[in-house]
Amino acid sequence: MSIFLVTGGAGFIGSAFVRTLLNAYPDASVINIDALTYAGSMANLEGLDRQRHRFLHGDICDRDTVLKAIPENCDAVFNFAAESHVDRSLDSADKFIRTNVLGTQVLLDAVREKRVRRFIQISTDEVMGSLSENTEELFTESSPLRPNSPYAASKAAAEMLVRAAVVSHGVDAVITRSGNNYGPRQFPEKLIPLVIKNALDERPLPIYGDGMNVRDWIHVDDNCRAVLLAYEKGRSGETYNIGAGCQKRNLDVVRFILKEMNKPESLIEFVTDRPGHDRRYATDPNKAETELGWKPEIIWENGIKQTTAWYVDKWNKKRPLKK
Repeated sequence: MSIFLVTGGAGFIGSAFVRTLLNAYPDASVINIDALTYAGSMANLEGLDRQRHRFLHGDICDRDTVLKAIPENCDAVFNFAAESHVDRSLDSADKFIRTNVLGTQVLLDAVREKRVRRFIQISTDEVMGSLSENTEELFTESSPLRPNSPYAASKAAAEMLVRAAVVSHGVDAVITRSGNNYGPRQFPEKLIPLVIKNALDERPLPIYGDGMNVRDWIHVDDNCRAVLLAYEKGRSGETYNIGAGCQKRNLDVVRFILKEMNKPESLIEFVTDRPGHDRRYATDPNKAETELGWKPEIIWENGIKQTTAWYVDKWNKKRPLKK
């Protein structure tokens, strides 16, 4: 029977991965450790099999907590735990450095001590900086790390610590980098759930700058399948870029959602751009497709319609009935 530890498993992507893992390994047990900060919620774990899934409230920066959480004969640790919102990192980077950098090192040390078979670090395409909007250039695994926000810098630092653990200590570790994830259960500070929530209340939809910043969108379930394949087939010490080839301008994403919700574009409100706002992300998934046998399965039009419907249903149930 396989035994796994997932950190940050009460968050958006982490909770989706716990479900992916339990479905893929019917006899496996999963230990889920999460600090339950603002973006983590026990509601994200509703419906999971309590016989196979055990939740621990804890901080990955606490060495003793991590060592106690990792079971004997642990097959893998998947590190989803992270402070991840760029705007918050611009206000204060302290929590990002603590969780994303120190927390990763604590996990790597614990993995060595407990002789865990494999470590999977969940990273982001943001570590590679920004691409020109006037080219067809794509991020590859050999693209230089050029982070432009404290958040991205902290994730790049974590990647370097994983690399050092592989080279210096022989830790079996793999890194995955995905684009912008979307889907159910995302905290409503991120673009898609924020737009849906504000549109329901017919409140202004703040869009940075001219709204022409491009992101490479991927449904969270497609990303989770890629992470699982990286665990199963990835080569130790390697990084795999996970991209669905779905480049969309922020403004076009917002317009699509408004049309789906039958809401007016007059709700859009352009606001002052944030500092160091990356212009374009676009990822070449060739290595993941070739080595892992991964391909995205959820096309944008279907995925975003299903996602929008999920949030509308969720928040409509919470809204007071109009008299």
